[in-house]
Amino acid sequence: MILKNRREQGRFIRFAIVGTIGALIDLGIFNLLTSVVGVPALIAQAISFSVAVVSNFIWNRYWTYPDSREKPIANQLSQFIIVSVIGLAARTLIFDRLEETLIWVASRILPARFFLTPVFVGHNLSLATVIVVIMFWNFFVNRFWTYNDVQ
Repeated sequence: MILKNRREQGRFIRFAIVGTIGALIDLGIFNLLTSVVGVPALIAQAISFSVAVVSNFIWNRYWTYPDSREKPIANQLSQFIIVSVIGLAARTLIFDRLEETLIWVASRILPARFFLTPVFVGHNLSLATVIVVIMFWNFFVNRFWTYNDVQ
């Protein structure tokens, strides 16, 4: 299995660190767009995801898979974007299904005077869930397709 190889374990850890940075970018932009600008959550999550993807591509190309730079950047970027768009489609569907339910659950669990609203909590729990789910998709597909030139 890929994750039994020590080199791949290191790559996965770097990929997870890059993913964490991307998740922080994703969550930050999402919350800025929804809470400050008033963009609807479904649109905001797509925008925040897209910005995080750009960051993730750069970090993955130069840090997680530095030995993959034999492949032309245009090819690699195209593959990364295809994987990301498929991930975005899956993420959007999952987010759309979770959002209302988690807002409803948060409205039942949170105390009336809690400093975070049920909408804020529901949105962020939904986003955190889809980030984790799609991280695994992104890692395995990118590893075997986008960065397939790495030994």
